[in-house]
Amino acid sequence: MSNDAATAEAAGTDEATPVPEPIPHGLGASLPPADARAKTEGTFPYAADLWAEGLLWAAVLRSPHPHARIVSIDTTHAREMPGVRAVVTHEDVPGVPLHGRGGRADRPVFASEAVRHHGEPIAAVAADHPDTARMAAAAVIVEYEVLDPVTDPEQAFEAEPLHPDGNLIRHIPLRHGDPEATGEVVVEGLYRIGRQDPAPIGAEAGLAVPRPDGGVELYLASTDPHADRDTAASCYGLSPDQVKIVVTGVPGATADREDQGFQLPLGLLALKTGCPVKLTATREESFLGHVHRHPTLLRYRHHADAEGRVVKVEAQILLDAGAYADTSSDALAAAVAFACGPYVVPNAFIEGWAVRTNNPPSGHVRGEGAMQVCAAYEAQMDKVAKKLGLDPAEVRLRNVLATGDVLPTGQTVTCPAPVAELLQAVRDFPLPALPKDTPEDEWLLPGGPEGAGEPAAVRRGVGYGIGMVHMLGAEGADEVSTATVKVQDGVATVLCAAVETGQGFTTLARQIVQDVLGVDEVQVAPVDTDQPPAGAGCRSRHTWVSGGAVERAAKMVRTQLLQPLAHQFGMSTELLQIADGKITSYDGVLSTTVAEALDGKELWATAQCRPHPTEPLDEAGQGDAFVGMAFCAIRAVVDVDIEIGSVRVVELAVAQDVGRVLNPAQLTARIEAGVTQGVGIALTENLRTPRGLIRHPDLTGYALPTALDTPDIRIVKLVEERDVVAPFGAKAVSAAPVVASPAAVASAVRAATGRPVNRLPIRPQAAVVTGN
Repeated sequence: MSNDAATAEAAGTDEATPVPEPIPHGLGASLPPADARAKTEGTFPYAADLWAEGLLWAAVLRSPHPHARIVSIDTTHAREMPGVRAVVTHEDVPGVPLHGRGGRADRPVFASEAVRHHGEPIAAVAADHPDTARMAAAAVIVEYEVLDPVTDPEQAFEAEPLHPDGNLIRHIPLRHGDPEATGEVVVEGLYRIGRQDPAPIGAEAGLAVPRPDGGVELYLASTDPHADRDTAASCYGLSPDQVKIVVTGVPGATADREDQGFQLPLGLLALKTGCPVKLTATREESFLGHVHRHPTLLRYRHHADAEGRVVKVEAQILLDAGAYADTSSDALAAAVAFACGPYVVPNAFIEGWAVRTNNPPSGHVRGEGAMQVCAAYEAQMDKVAKKLGLDPAEVRLRNVLATGDVLPTGQTVTCPAPVAELLQAVRDFPLPALPKDTPEDEWLLPGGPEGAGEPAAVRRGVGYGIGMVHMLGAEGADEVSTATVKVQDGVATVLCAAVETGQGFTTLARQIVQDVLGVDEVQVAPVDTDQPPAGAGCRSRHTWVSGGAVERAAKMVRTQLLQPLAHQFGMSTELLQIADGKITSYDGVLSTTVAEALDGKELWATAQCRPHPTEPLDEAGQGDAFVGMAFCAIRAVVDVDIEIGSVRVVELAVAQDVGRVLNPAQLTARIEAGVTQGVGIALTENLRTPRGLIRHPDLTGYALPTALDTPDIRIVKLVEERDVVAPFGAKAVSAAPVVASPAAVASAVRAATGRPVNRLPIRPQAAVVTGN
């Protein structure tokens, strides 16, 4: 008889009382997000949901041209419209009129003399109704002298300067090894990567509220609130303490979430009218406003010996930055540094450029720089294997990096680099079964029941992609975060300006405090700029630096909690442990609960976390530029209809270097999301910009992968080899599968068709095989 049944029988009942499931607790558990219920029920507050008394509505007038000279701006008709409270242009920007991310302020709040891309802000309006605001914005008369746009980044070198800073944003020449080295086999390739839009599920929105002291509060889904505050203060002519940013719910962020072209006009209008002002972007405005992934042109030449070992890599990498610099310098550094991939390359000569064009601005999107070069170097590895008649996975295994190897930048890989283990895991995983040639299985064919060709025209292909990404900022970026942990009445509160963008930081912070202090109830305070800065939410930096700061603060509180007990029993705090809500000594003499020890106490501590410093790449592309790296291997299985060029991704097997699993459910979700984003890059996502004009700026014309497009994703191995310099030993999770999956899908299509497949996304004509 079970214990439950015995209990029920003793109580005289017919059924046993169900035993409640234990609540997940601490690091390593799948603790659910605290806001999961609210988001599921639709009650979670986003910026678009905010309201204030006396609210005005804003609209922004944007340029219909990618390149033009502004002859005049006439706001008379807009100002005279009933209900219009203010119209602002470049003349109304009281402070420094430039802004930008990545340390480069080169973008005006409003265009004044020239427009440099389609959708650039010209003016903004505040009115008492959103329709009135939009009509007033349309009533602003702008006389343009339309100019020929520069849309080909190769032409940017010779074109007239599009900006006072010139067309070249950065050039990185990397020199490593012997330039005269040659191999017995040489393969070359020209590759093009399209423009991916981050397409957040919720478009941009914000609310600006003027303050009595002449300042302003901005309620935004910012992913880097302190940087955005400083930029806003500079543009408004205010001191930073007069501008406060309150972070609202973030409805999706795989890139720089908020375009400052939305934020900055909001504050100007609130300051000018003295009223709260709200702006909610349409999907079209969202596409026009925020940054996109860098379209990239790559030329590669690989030299290898007869065994398939790479002798030398030569490459030219050209990033289209669009009209403004933004984070293009960072993206170029990653692209050049990782141009050879996670392979040992004794000789490497890479030239990288980021240039201005009149295309839409490019910026930080998950895996920037690394994703583009991964597609190219993995295609090159396939070519080496084909030319030598070797298995593509075997060629990769003969070249993979390991801990202690040296990158082409001269930096030694000191973190765990189990690349061979990852590749072997996906290679050896059983392949999926072939679809049957029966009518009920037509949906398994490329194109589905309505679009599939003949089953006899379907070919299966297997391909590989190995990606690497860097964690945190690079090239000397000061990565620091501050956190405070308070405990009162048995409840812990975490104060940290790390923004929850969907990456799971708030859940991680709760788990850390539970682990260190043994407190079940942990709350994470809302983020605003009254708190010390924590930096941008990208490249897994909040797991590392913000999580590290939370851990250090929690450990300081732990010491405060344990010191009186240790003193009472004449032992050091190191001899006491907290587990399952209890405090015990090593010898069992002391045993009490955390709740009893906390009774009547209010404890708090503040701590910082700052990783070891990095350095900029020098004039030869050499330097210890990265804090750490993470790796991912993916095997793709695809079915291709070689007559019509349709592709179905059957399965993606993933093995990833994660350092340590902190939350299994969140980790699985982030890997699956990253893989799915990569499938979109490989097959469907390409924001078309003929002559610099964004075509079909909506979710109908821009083909995001849906649930029906998502293949079977098999996480076959998670390598938990902890990085000793990282808090908890954890590594970046989301970006690495984004980097590797497009390359793996392209490799599989090459295997199925024998075609070169040198462009992403893969167009149908690239997968068609003629003469069969």
